[in-house]
Amino acid sequence: MKSAYFLTGTDTEIGKTFITCALLQRAQQLGLSAVGIKPIAAGTDAQGKNDDVENIRAASSLKLPNEIINPYCFKAAVAPHIAALEEGATIEFASIQEACDAARQQADLLIIEGVGGFRVPLGADGDSADLAVKLGLPIIFVVGLRLGCINHALLSVEAITARKLPIAGWVANCIDPDMARVEQNLTTLKSLINAPLLGVVPHNPAGGYLVAANFLSLPD
Repeated sequence: MKSAYFLTGTDTEIGKTFITCALLQRAQQLGLSAVGIKPIAAGTDAQGKNDDVENIRAASSLKLPNEIINPYCFKAAVAPHIAALEEGATIEFASIQEACDAARQQADLLIIEGVGGFRVPLGADGDSADLAVKLGLPIIFVVGLRLGCINHALLSVEAITARKLPIAGWVANCIDPDMARVEQNLTTLKSLINAPLLGVVPHNPAGGYLVAANFLSLPD
């Protein structure tokens, strides 16, 4: 059975791409074909490439065209609606839906990585929450473990559930190696997030996402 999920998180720079790649690797360990796409990316190098997109491409078991993996890629590493405006572009949800549908037909598992947190402005069609509603997929939610993450997580979960989107599972990603009371924070999050915990990924594991995959489970 083919499965697809929309992956979002508590904020930007909390390891969404890293967890996307680790989940794709976990799927491949289980003998599944797995593809990730990042419909919207901002920030490119001199060759016009975005690091997140290239990492997802490398972690996927199938190689799909750029227009499917990353329909919108902007040069400036700024909020996507601002980057789009500067380049005279319009982010259209219909184009993203087409890319997601095409990718879903080709893999056992598809992970669509959102941009930033759950409510990032994208343009006239709405924000990233509206995009998630448009796609109508279960959510995988990444919590970046650092001071303040409980508040960020609960506000995000509230926004997700208000839109009647099911949370298939959440991942705790240890992004701050010096965070105090990690276990107590995890206990609180587990008691307040009504969804399965798919895994706790340690900070910067040796071997990168290939090893991080061993700390994760796929949603049921």
